[in-house]
Amino acid sequence: MTRLHRHLAAVRDTGRAALGLFVTNGFPDPEATGDVLDAVAHAGADFVELGMPFSDPLAEGLPIQRASARALGHGTQMADAFRMAEAFATRHPDVPLVLMGYVNPVLRYGVAAFCRDAAAAGVAGLILPDLPPDEGDLLDADAAATGLAVTYLVAPNTPEPRVRAVDAQSTGFVYAVSSPGLTGGALADADAITDYLDRTRAVVRRNPLLVGFGIRTPADAARLAPHADGVIVGSALIEHVERLWDDPALTPAARRASVSAWARAMADGAAGNAVDVGG
Repeated sequence: MTRLHRHLAAVRDTGRAALGLFVTNGFPDPEATGDVLDAVAHAGADFVELGMPFSDPLAEGLPIQRASARALGHGTQMADAFRMAEAFATRHPDVPLVLMGYVNPVLRYGVAAFCRDAAAAGVAGLILPDLPPDEGDLLDADAAATGLAVTYLVAPNTPEPRVRAVDAQSTGFVYAVSSPGLTGGALADADAITDYLDRTRAVVRRNPLLVGFGIRTPADAARLAPHADGVIVGSALIEHVERLWDDPALTPAARRASVSAWARAMADGAAGNAVDVGG
């Protein structure tokens, strides 16, 4: 069992849903990424996803596309993600960090070297949305050899036999995409999503099941958390950070405080604490 899997299972055993928060490395600028990560870790994130910026992020909507373009404009490279991860792991050894990105840069870096360097930096796991489990032999052995968890994705239209296969192959958690499409949108039919999560949770037996895409508010997190073992929020945090860092009137301390307050509210939502989820 990988470190990430053990951590999420331990959170599940407390009776609450885990909260994962996504930040693009190099966004809003290379110096500020660490501040954002620290703020969300202190505010209660159970793990963080550090996005490796890429010029063609196939699964991402406009907020994360903009964040990737902004990070690349600052000259952010893959090696910078390892440095950021190592610094974060030193400051927050109990908060796993997962790298999320796309397979082409990993192939160019070299899969074995990538896994080696990620593990050496304290990374706990990997999510590559455009790597289907059918092609997992490109990654799985090298990840296992270095102790990295690998997470694969399912969606509402994933057939049950494939859900079982994804569960068998994943070593961190199973990532349930809330609805077909890109990140950055709003939740569609919440009842349909919760029905899908309940069906999927009945099939996923080996791994924790976490849901992402479209979770934008504490109320969204509170609505979905009872139907999964955790929730993941990315685009809404990216948009919040973008607004803060694009406001020249705000001090660095005010920006960090706002990120912490936002993340704390989302953690409360995931935990089901005092959140009005509406009808």
